[in-house]
Amino acid sequence: MATESSKTSRDMDGMPAGVGTQYDADMKAVDMKGAEAKDAGAKARVTDPSESHPREPSIAELGRRRWHKGRWAAFIIALIAAIIVPYGGGRLLAMNGTQLVVDFVEPFDPRGMALLSWAITVVMFASLGMAVMETKRVLWRVLFILALALEQLVAGVGLLRLNFWNSTYVVYGEAAPPINAANLGIISAAVGLAVFAVVYVGLLVTIHKDSRLNTLTRSWSALSMFFVIEVVALLVVLLGGLVTAV
Repeated sequence: MATESSKTSRDMDGMPAGVGTQYDADMKAVDMKGAEAKDAGAKARVTDPSESHPREPSIAELGRRRWHKGRWAAFIIALIAAIIVPYGGGRLLAMNGTQLVVDFVEPFDPRGMALLSWAITVVMFASLGMAVMETKRVLWRVLFILALALEQLVAGVGLLRLNFWNSTYVVYGEAAPPINAANLGIISAAVGLAVFAVVYVGLLVTIHKDSRLNTLTRSWSALSMFFVIEVVALLVVLLGGLVTAV
């Protein structure tokens, strides 16, 4: 019996049971340390040194950032000035230089004045859209500012508001029809833009990405659709009797 118990106290390798248990524990400890070292090495390889030690921007990068900030600040200031100054100047001209305005618009047909103001407003909207699509081009932003200033000047001279025809009749008297037509040209362009926005958003919502009609939502296709809608809005004003009605 003693011989059998001594045999059973040894494992398959001929080691005593206590020694084998200690050996297994040591091997597990070695394996755990190896796994921890491997994980630490992997983390050290994955970690980006720039995250713990960020690189300082160069002088050229700082200069570009300041240039971009300064350019956008100048654009915002010019935008505010283009909205306020020409409109206020146009209203002052209408009040204090009424005869000068009348002499200027008298040779124009009302439909021609509507076409002129419509064209200025459409150029303003189109240049704004191009400035959004091509943010790196300064030309479109400059054109937008110039067209906006001119449109605001026309609106100021025309005393543009919801009931502008009453104001223009009081200020300009019988010479008011060309001024009213100019206001209608601006309003028709704004209505055309609103219709285009509704149609474009509707196309974005309803048309699937794999549909052939999805080409209508592309930048140049959308711009072409915008001009078509604007022309239709102008024709409604010119041929619908609105020019002579006011």
